[in-house]
Amino acid sequence: MISVCLVDDQNLVRQGIRSLLDLAEDVQVVAECADGVEAIEQIPQLKPDVVLLDMRMPRMTGIEVLQTLSARGVLPPTVILTTFDDDQLVLAGLKAGARGYLLKDVSLDQLVEAVRTVAAGGSLVAPVVTQRLKAGVGRMQNEFSSLDQPDPLTERETEILRLLAGGYSNKEIANSLKVAEGTVKNHVSNILSKLGVRDRTRAVLKALELGIV
Repeated sequence: MISVCLVDDQNLVRQGIRSLLDLAEDVQVVAECADGVEAIEQIPQLKPDVVLLDMRMPRMTGIEVLQTLSARGVLPPTVILTTFDDDQLVLAGLKAGARGYLLKDVSLDQLVEAVRTVAAGGSLVAPVVTQRLKAGVGRMQNEFSSLDQPDPLTERETEILRLLAGGYSNKEIANSLKVAEGTVKNHVSNILSKLGVRDRTRAVLKALELGIV
């Protein structure tokens, strides 16, 4: 069972998402938080498998929640809940450690698949490869450490990075390329090292900046 924590200051949004997730047999909402302060108090205690996080909240924003939990080393796989108007917040959230984002009018299938994907170690960064967000990456200054001139990636590493940008997990990439999952893990480690970043989402953002994907 995949445990989920909902963090949003709008009751209707939380109720709507919870009602959708209740329809999935393998997903359970274990907590709801109405603001960021509640989130940083409850999430380290509950240790949910996935957090669905709003960006605009009273007392503490979603960005501050990400930064606080990440600094403490207790940030679970987190998906940003957003609207079309939050491009810059989405990018800032991804750079602060989120695994991806969902629009608040998401369908049941998209929501459940997103929860399953990040719980399995994947990322929801495919929607980032849009013209608006791609342009936003160029306008924003990096808020995470990376190499200014990364080491060149091999053809296979570039291929895997593009699959990472599609939100695929290591297992899915391994199945697609017909290689062992351990081989993919090694390639991902090499990609992170060459780009000078610490996780998959930052690798994709760095690749966007460099025009690799």
